[in-house]
Amino acid sequence: MKNEYDLSKMKSRPNPYAKYLKKQVTMRIGTDVIEYFKKMAQNTGIPYQSLINLYLKDCATSHRELKMQWK
Repeated sequence: MKNEYDLSKMKSRPNPYAKYLKKQVTMRIGTDVIEYFKKMAQNTGIPYQSLINLYLKDCATSHRELKMQWK
């Protein structure tokens, strides 16, 4: 194995996983919702932010729609 490598001749290419990266957003979420996911996080050992992301991803992939009725 060489002590040093010359990387200046390497060709760059786009990251094939770029479309799977996460984007930081600011959301207003009720404290009761956050507490629900924090309790679930304690039971599962998964961080609550990851649980929220997994739940939203499941909703998006299954095309789940919110059913609301205004009285």
